Formats: sequence, C-alpha cells, structure tokens
Amino acid sequence: MTMLLEARHATRIYDGGYFDRTSTLALDDFSLAIDGERPSIIAVVGESGSGKTTVARLLLGLTSPTQGQILYKGQELRTMSNEVWRAFRRDVQVIFQDPYGVYNPFYRIDHVLTTPIAKFGLAKSRAEARASIDNVLRVVGLRPEETLGRFAHQLSGGQRQRIMVARALLLRPRVILADEPVSMVDASLRATILASLRTMNRDLGISIVYITHDLATAYQISDTIVVLYRGSVVEIGNVELVVKRPQHPYTQLLLSSIPLASPERTWMTEKQSAPVATMETIDHGCKFAGRCPSVAASCRETVPPLFQTDRDRAVACYLYRGAPTVTGDHRQPRRSR
Repeated sequence: MTMLLEARHATRIYDGGYFDRTSTLALDDFSLAIDGERPSIIAVVGESGSGKTTVARLLLGLTSPTQGQILYKGQELRTMSNEVWRAFRRDVQVIFQDPYGVYNPFYRIDHVLTTPIAKFGLAKSRAEARASIDNVLRVVGLRPEETLGRFAHQLSGGQRQRIMVARALLLRPRVILADEPVSMVDASLRATILASLRTMNRDLGISIVYITHDLATAYQISDTIVVLYRGSVVEIGNVELVVKRPQHPYTQLLLSSIPLASPERTWMTEKQSAPVATMETIDHGCKFAGRCPSVAASCRETVPPLFQTDRDRAVACYLYRGAPTVTGDHRQPRRSR
C-alpha cells in the first residue's frame, strides 16, 4: 500500500561551513508514514535540539536528507516532475511557529489569502475567491469584515496565527505540518487553535503532524506520539500508552518535568533544587546513556533498536530487550483499529 507522505530511514547532517569543519547530526535514521486513507494526528515531541523542526523541513521538501528518502505517493521528492511537485505543494501545507515573522509588512492580510487562490486556480471569479476566504476565516473563528483590509501589525498574534491556519485550509490539503503552532500565543487562544486542528482532522479528513515540545498539548490533540532525543526516536506509539505509562527513561523525564498545580505550594514555599543531569558525550550506543538512571554496559556499546513492547508502542531501550524488534521501512509499531 502506497503511503501519502513518508520518511524512510532519513538522516540529516548539517556541515559547519567553510571555516568550521565540524558537523551536526540533526536527525538519525528517522522513519514515519502518513496514510492518506486514514487521516490521523501524529505528534512529534522532544526538547530543543532534538530534531523536530528538521523533521518538518524534510517532509516539506525544504531540506533534502543526507541519507534515506522522503516520498510523496511513492515518489522521492528530489526526483519528482514539476506536475507532481505542484500537487505535492498543494497537498502538504505548513503552519509556522512564529505568527510575527511570516508576514510581509508591505502587504495587507488579504495578500496572504489571495495568492494561493490565484497560484493554484482555486476560484473562477473574484466573488468566488472572496466567498472561499470568508468561509475559511469563519472556520478559524475570525470575522472577515474585521480582518480583511488590515496590515499584519494591526492584528494580534493569535489572529495572525489563525490566518495562517485559514491560508492552509484554502488549499484543501491532505496533510498539515504544524510546527509549534501555539507556542507564541496565549493560553486562551491555544485551545481555539488546537480545536481548529482537531476539526480539520475529524471533519475534513486532513492528517496533522503536530510538532511541539509541549507534552500536554501533544496529549490533548494527537492519536500517535513520536518522542525524539538528539535526532533519534526513543519511543513511539499510541498517545494514551506513551503519556500515561511511559517506558523510555527520557519520556519519563519529560513527563516528570511538567509542573503540577498544588494548593500547598505558594510563592513563599521554598523551592528544592533538582539534581543536575550528567551530560557526558556518548560516541557509541544509546545517546541517552549519559543521563539515564538505568544505564548498563550494553547501552554504551551499541544503539538499541526499537522494541515493540505493546501492540501500539515501541521503545528504543535495552530494558525491553526481550520484546520483538520493529523492522521495515516505517519503523512504527503495529496499530490496532
């Protein structure tokens, strides 16, 4: 079965430049598949520098993998014809993190919405184009009469971000890559934007790749979660399993770092210092070995494969060496339906 969009063993290495001979491994042997027939929401989570944005850039075709493949309907992005590339650019859309930096201050907001309509021939008349724009603005909770005709600086961050969601919707895509779409808006608008993404998935059949450092919103919105650490997948599977019963020590660390509200704690409560993690560099074996409380000798020698510990979950940790390993191009656990 041909997937709509997939990464097969994708690795991305960034060179330091002419005067810097060092290189950075941003993503290591990453595989992921998005089924066009069964729309889903996949969250990719991890701390800063874990490779999340590199995943988005590869899937968008903005960056080519150093090794491996990125495929759209079975065709590699680097070798697609112009016609197929045009279809890909319509089917796969993006919502960027920064609602301030994506707008040209010279143009009014209308320009962001009319340009894709004109480029892809989505309307036969100006009236039809305006009707489409009005419709998508209302879908994301904006009033056209209060939005159109204004410059970006005249709108709030939340309004700008919702316009980016509306722009993506105009093209009726099959996949939306949302790179930290709510990290720069206030809490009241996060719920609105996340609800819009859920609605797009449920009612419009659009798959969402939700990239975030925030496990709370990932749990709220996604069906499947992928946990990255220093460019490698350490845990992947059903969001209920991964968040409620994390198995990889790094996933457990991420969840333990989420602050919990407590009526006993006040601003006068003495704060206890958390233990400082050891950040030794491991040249071989598991990348988390230098911080792992359960590290063993084998962890420092060879990279652990993904062990399928549940029907809907796989973990790259030798603590589960008795489980079967996940093989194949997608490197994803089998999912029940």
